[in-house]
Amino acid sequence: MSDAGSPGTTAGTGRIAAFFDLDKTVIATSSTLAFSKPFRHGGLINRRGVLKSAYAQFVFVASGADADQVERMRAHLTSLCAGWDVAQVRAIVEETLHDIVHPLVYAEAADLVAAHKADGHDVVVVSASGAEIVAPIASMIGATHSVGTEMVAVDGRYTGEIAFYCYGPNKAAAVRELAERNGYDLSRSHAYSDSSTDLPMLEAVGRPSVVNPDRALRKVAVEREWPVLAFTKPVPPRPRSATPVVAIGLGAMAATGAAWYGLQRRRKR
Repeated sequence: MSDAGSPGTTAGTGRIAAFFDLDKTVIATSSTLAFSKPFRHGGLINRRGVLKSAYAQFVFVASGADADQVERMRAHLTSLCAGWDVAQVRAIVEETLHDIVHPLVYAEAADLVAAHKADGHDVVVVSASGAEIVAPIASMIGATHSVGTEMVAVDGRYTGEIAFYCYGPNKAAAVRELAERNGYDLSRSHAYSDSSTDLPMLEAVGRPSVVNPDRALRKVAVEREWPVLAFTKPVPPRPRSATPVVAIGLGAMAATGAAWYGLQRRRKR
């Protein structure tokens, strides 16, 4: 777990927090897959790895990811990163963060984060992506804390093993741990997610909301009368003099992924 910013306070019997899933809740795609091109430029993956990541990103955006898909994606990415230099990964993420991620942030999510902070709430990003990716993104959007998947590293390099997988019930466990540590009143706290795999986290708070929900989560939200939010607008580009922004469109990523998929189909034939 990592902190980003200073904690807020509330006037009630306990502090209030707002817990946000990251992928397809705060940003429009997978935060991990979004860095495939910078990782290639840094020599961490090859061109084939970029194409596979682009196609996986296209599928993720178009149809979401159920538990089996997320598990396959996790296995692929953890095996891929075995041997990577941790310091190099952190440097690449920091250097390309605003170019890669800022254009993908939902304006509605940014406004909601700002509203919670204005109300004195802590904002916590809880994601299955690696902590080295989650923490800088959380800091960029003004979150107070972040929790991500913790990879095992030996002598400064990832082994491919996972110390803590921030997914499913583990997200709820992380939320409860933070609540105990920081004095959050979970019955008065909020949580936001797009995926039914995050149901344990949503159920851990008294004020859950769903964002662009998958079919299973939408059904639960309707049955339980949870708010259903639709996030569609990207954050407006920042002036280059303030923060350089080079938008990488999802259409281009999808086209690249489709090309890889077509190549695979032709090979099978």
